[in-house]
Amino acid sequence: MLKVNRDDERPIWQQLLDQAIHNITTGKWPPGELLLPSRELAQLIGVSRSTIQIVYEELFSRGYTVTSRRGGTRVSEWTYKPHSVDEVPAQGPVLPELPLLNNAIGHLHSWFGNKEHDRDEIDFSPHEPYLDEHFLNNWRQSFLQASTETDLDSWAYGDAYGFLPLREQIQRYLSLERGVHVEVDQILLTSGAQHSLDLIAQVLLHEGAIVSVEDPGFPAAWMAMKYRRMQVVSVPVDEHGLCVDGIHPESRLVYVTPSHQCAVGVIMSEPRRQQLLHLAAEQQFWIVEDDYDSEFRYRGDPLPTLLSQRPQNTLYMLSFSKIIAPGIRMSALVGPKEAIRQLARVHELTYRHLPIMEQLTLAHFIEHGHFMRHMRKVRNIYRRRHAAMTKALISTGLSEHFTLSGAETGLHMLLEAEPSFDEAAVTNLALERGIRIYPLSQYGLESTRQGWVLGFAKVDEATIKEGIERLAEILLNK
Repeated sequence: MLKVNRDDERPIWQQLLDQAIHNITTGKWPPGELLLPSRELAQLIGVSRSTIQIVYEELFSRGYTVTSRRGGTRVSEWTYKPHSVDEVPAQGPVLPELPLLNNAIGHLHSWFGNKEHDRDEIDFSPHEPYLDEHFLNNWRQSFLQASTETDLDSWAYGDAYGFLPLREQIQRYLSLERGVHVEVDQILLTSGAQHSLDLIAQVLLHEGAIVSVEDPGFPAAWMAMKYRRMQVVSVPVDEHGLCVDGIHPESRLVYVTPSHQCAVGVIMSEPRRQQLLHLAAEQQFWIVEDDYDSEFRYRGDPLPTLLSQRPQNTLYMLSFSKIIAPGIRMSALVGPKEAIRQLARVHELTYRHLPIMEQLTLAHFIEHGHFMRHMRKVRNIYRRRHAAMTKALISTGLSEHFTLSGAETGLHMLLEAEPSFDEAAVTNLALERGIRIYPLSQYGLESTRQGWVLGFAKVDEATIKEGIERLAEILLNK
């Protein structure tokens, strides 16, 4: 008999339904058993008939019972009978082994600095830009206003290319600031550089295709390609950028950071650029141009993009991670219309579209001038911090004993040591003394170059001076 507990917070129908399901699944009500008519059961329990009807309807809809006009309500004949506990395996399905994924994630954690156990007082992170409360207030204002102004249509399924007003704002920015003149259907919005690279691997390459990457370079680029079963080939980098002569002759894609090399920090020379563009046209491979922080240049204007010179072969990646904040998770992938269309189709199939509020907020942030004001502000801050870093490296004598590069553009520079130098020992000793520095070896695929990638975006001038002086004590006394 079903019972009602008046002290139970659950609705009466829910209590009775749970008891009925328990009786069926444990075999107390065996398959084929006829249940009492709803009116009769209601009188026995002391509840309304409508309550019992709800219970019976739920049992029927979930497949526990069958109903006929003449036969009444019976327990389903095919009711599942669970095995005994001893017969059921304790574990679920065996997970596949993913050595590529595990190795890649471990490398990424090392590349980012393994900050689970923070001991540093001074963090020369090359990964994060400057942020302050003023930015946060402006972003919050854009978020609230975008929320107020949006209509219901914005909450339907969106455009796989990305929110059109945001793409129009990016189109305008690229034209005015980077000299890149494209149409809006040449712009695909993604959730970051790795998302862009993953789409490129899926859409524009076949499994096993040869991909050439800078070495040292951006680890996430070659990790994403390897995970998609591409053959990743290492190409050395020297003081002029990517060594184009080292590109594999059967490469289907070359990944490059020409405006500020991801690790070494050098600018790709014009002869090398022209050599790369000519080779791409001749051998018909894709160039992926990652332009992640070229907006911050300390000598002259930003350099022309490869996309503006060879749009047929180039996919240009613009990320807001360094320009504004990594937490925004918004990037633009720009390229030939047909290639972008194909990328958008796969994006629609696998991701559908990006979250709308982030797109609405960023569009408002740019349209109402917050973005350009933020850029002007941080450029001034970075210029001062860049000068402080350069001065500290020179005044301490580090620039005389180690090779300094990448001091013209971007948010980091490289202090390079001889290959025989014990990079790991210095990195650990610096951390013990409260300084987090980022070893060049973590950027290498096959490269054995040693040194430290030093970011200055999040460190003020006084702290930069103190940190470099502490680092000099370690390096020059070693």
